[in-house]
Amino acid sequence: MRLDIQLLGQFSIAIDGVRIDPAAFRRDSAAALVKLLAITPQHRIRREQLMDIFWPVAEPEAAGASLRKAVHFARKALGHNALIETSGDSIAFGRGTEVTVDAQRFETAARAALRNPDPAICAAAAELCHGGLLPDDVYVDWADGHRATVAQLRLDLLRAAGLWQRLIEVDATDEPAHLALMHAALQAGNRGEAIRLFNQLRNTLHLELGLGPSKAAVALYEEALSTPAVDPVSQTDRIRAALAWGLLHLHSGDFDKATAVAQETRRLALAAGLVREVGEASALFGLCANMQGRWKEVFRVEFIEWARQQPDKVSQIFDGHLCLAEFCLCNARGHHEIGASARELLSVAEGAGSLAGRGLALLILGEAALFSGHLGEAERCLTEADSLLESAGAASGRAVALERLAEIALAQGQKWRAKRLIQRALSVAEQSWLSPHLLIRLQGLKVRAASNREQTLQAILEGDRLMTDQRHGCQPCSMGFRIASAIAMAEMTDLPQVNRRLDEAERIADMWHGGPWVAAVWEARGVQRRAEKNAARAASAFEEAASRYAALGRPADEARCREELLAT
Repeated sequence: MRLDIQLLGQFSIAIDGVRIDPAAFRRDSAAALVKLLAITPQHRIRREQLMDIFWPVAEPEAAGASLRKAVHFARKALGHNALIETSGDSIAFGRGTEVTVDAQRFETAARAALRNPDPAICAAAAELCHGGLLPDDVYVDWADGHRATVAQLRLDLLRAAGLWQRLIEVDATDEPAHLALMHAALQAGNRGEAIRLFNQLRNTLHLELGLGPSKAAVALYEEALSTPAVDPVSQTDRIRAALAWGLLHLHSGDFDKATAVAQETRRLALAAGLVREVGEASALFGLCANMQGRWKEVFRVEFIEWARQQPDKVSQIFDGHLCLAEFCLCNARGHHEIGASARELLSVAEGAGSLAGRGLALLILGEAALFSGHLGEAERCLTEADSLLESAGAASGRAVALERLAEIALAQGQKWRAKRLIQRALSVAEQSWLSPHLLIRLQGLKVRAASNREQTLQAILEGDRLMTDQRHGCQPCSMGFRIASAIAMAEMTDLPQVNRRLDEAERIADMWHGGPWVAAVWEARGVQRRAEKNAARAASAFEEAASRYAALGRPADEARCREELLAT
């Protein structure tokens, strides 16, 4: 009998050429057992090792019972008991079974090609890799070493073969590959292609996060802009070059230069009608102010100035400040401070006749009320904000308003209503250049709004793929999804994944001091410890979370953790 297992790009199995329906693996543990046997060189693992990997906190008897169930359901999915055998203290694929695994075939060919790198041989070996190893299992630590090995071998082969475009397709942030292609394009007289490649790199590195191309890349881009050609350089390209230099000034600590670049490029982008570039210049301006501890006052002045002078453009300015505004709202009692400021902003917007300004001020007031535990007032403000922002065509602000309304629906136990609001928000978010930020925020709500295990796992899988596709997405915006997925996994007792998710969430929370995420991680740790049957540690985690929420002035979150503490 022949067993062909695909681990690269996706997980699939064929027995004597007949593919097994993935739905046959009704138990995650059964699929995990087959996957782990497949990536193990000899396809044989000791029972104790499997129990430690899959059920590390379970008692030996319970872990043994779980392992027996995993073997049973794996055999059932494969349709042949003989394909998985248990003998002595180990579990393996059945003797006499011819097993081929695409990942092992690729690794063997890659190592052979790289011993004496020849571009043609390396290119042929690279063709054997059709994607990352087990891309839908990014949070299982037993695959980490193999996944990293496959990824590195693939990159090494593509570099050795000089397949720069393929390398970018695998790792869009690989700047040397972009530079090689830009050089080649310029040498071929293709200035347009060099400009396109720079913009691709720039978009991948997410300017809104303060990440941007290197000085070498920007210099090469300017060389492309200055190269004589029939087609003139567009204003958009000149603005993007200026923004890239502004980021370099920001990174070097020259905030005055970066601020000057941000203001000038925003003026030019507004005149040219470039909505994304207006937002990016505003983001650069906001980042400079935040680095200098001046963001709140700068935002207030910006909002008032634009609401009065160009009321139809205020939403474009707000887009650039969105992440910083959301972070400051979540800061220690930040919703009280910004909420007070928002009342002034609402008055200004009403006086200026700015629909978008009114909607954004009401959005901030609604969020402040939500965090303060006043759900009725929050719903009133956010509903009005949604209407005004829809009329003003302010997609980003409206997506956040709908997101917060969905949170209120969840707090009221109305999952059906939350799901409708989330779907509306997703369609609105797609219209915004900030969609990478907005979509992952909404994915966290999808996890919380799921009605059953299947919906929950699907929402988590979608979020994991979203973060993989946007490897340098906004970390604070991803936190809601990270926490929600960890809690859901703990509640479903899928504990091996929980620690990995929470470790990453904890790392990000420590980088963004003052927000709610440290408290949220403690709350998730409480759910994790409770699932592990460790009542004492669960109680301590819930107590810590409640205390931190209290310090943030978030009574509803504090009360929820107190209830969890009493129930533990």
